[in-house]
Amino acid sequence: MAREILTVAQMAAADRAAVERGTPTPVLMERAGEAVAQAIRERYAHRPVVIWCGPGDNGGDGYVAARHLRRRGWQVVVEAAYPPSTDACRWAASRWKGEVRPLSTELSAGTLYIDALFGAGLSRPLEGDVARLARLAAEQPLSLVAVDTPSGLHGDTGRPLGDVAFRADLTVTFHRRKRAHVLVEGRKACGEIVVADIGLWAAEGADLFENDPDLWGKRFPWPALDAHKHTRGRLKVVSGEMWNTGAARLAARGALRIGAGAVTVLSPPGALAVNAAHLEAIMLAPFGAEADLAVAAEEADAVIIGPAAGVGEATALNLQALAQTGAALVVDADALTSFRHDVESLFACLDRDDVLTPHPGEFERIFPGLLARTPERIAATREAAKRAGAVVLLKGPDTVVAAPDGRAAVSLNGTPWLATAGSGDVLAGFIGGLIAQGMESFEAACAGAWIHAECGARHGPGLTAEDLPGLAPAVLADLYARR
Repeated sequence: MAREILTVAQMAAADRAAVERGTPTPVLMERAGEAVAQAIRERYAHRPVVIWCGPGDNGGDGYVAARHLRRRGWQVVVEAAYPPSTDACRWAASRWKGEVRPLSTELSAGTLYIDALFGAGLSRPLEGDVARLARLAAEQPLSLVAVDTPSGLHGDTGRPLGDVAFRADLTVTFHRRKRAHVLVEGRKACGEIVVADIGLWAAEGADLFENDPDLWGKRFPWPALDAHKHTRGRLKVVSGEMWNTGAARLAARGALRIGAGAVTVLSPPGALAVNAAHLEAIMLAPFGAEADLAVAAEEADAVIIGPAAGVGEATALNLQALAQTGAALVVDADALTSFRHDVESLFACLDRDDVLTPHPGEFERIFPGLLARTPERIAATREAAKRAGAVVLLKGPDTVVAAPDGRAAVSLNGTPWLATAGSGDVLAGFIGGLIAQGMESFEAACAGAWIHAECGARHGPGLTAEDLPGLAPAVLADLYARR
């Protein structure tokens, strides 16, 4: 089952719903604190523990974790930043029979520190002794575990609320990830993230999900027993001129490896010989003017345009011609930039089956100022999809995919090994190849992004874009085995 990513408000609503259904807050707190203690026991050897407890329910989780660790023989001290201010925190504090002292600025590298100060619900910058403690913690190598989120981070953006926030090696959160756990700034501050089940129910109306096979795997387009190449999808890729042909071939190879049955590179006449010298299973066809391109693409299920296609009027006209064919379009790179001065003409060409795949620079050209004006990438990508009337995939370590209807997903398996020229061209090929096989465009974009990242992670250091298509079969085999 696909896992939702919740806002702070949605998580609070899930807590309230559990209480209304008969699970008291202290029971939920007991489960949460025990989950924190268990995650620590599984990852750390016995050592002194200091738990920084805040005044609210996050602090209450800390008091419970202290009790469970002490019961298992750990040496635990609680440092209370403030007196308990909620009934549940007072209940948890009353059950802790160990040492409680004020926050100390004497930090030890041999001690495990647990940040149970504020969590994701904080709405103002850290201040006073807590802010000073966060600055000291940032200046020295400490082992730090955060409860829910590192204190000082905004739960819905992952960004510090002020000029300082804690950074953890391990973060234990509950029920579902929040946005701070999936957006790259928050993920860097959270370290390893453990999501503990404390008995809550799925959130109603959630439309943001973790991008993994639970989201799209049941609808992956595996071939039927009687499949042949034409039933597995016809994909075409528009090539650039003679000196810019490699990107189109990378996209074409990606599409072929992901399962598209018949893949053709559509090539300007001057680039035919170069493309022919490098293609085998991928077919090749010429086109001259945009009208020729439209004819060549008439029978395609999907067309990729943009990888090294050239920036300018010719590429814009080619895309406008392809929009008349009925094929789903994957619009990348140069095809996006060709409309930077006339984005409404681009949007007029698109429909909900089309996919735009910008990196942040291309996103800024087509949606100027949108990333800066919105609180985080998820909101920006959703707004972009709504404006464009198409699926938008915003690349990055926290790749976001959004559909015009508001659905969105965030990738958690991003890898820095993909930061190499041409990897985005292969991604376009993966997405186009899945759409050509009949996969719905939003899910194809999600699946393509996930598979692309898995390929990069499996190769690791030394990855080049040419490696990626050849890595796909092993990832697909694993997906097939678990279908």
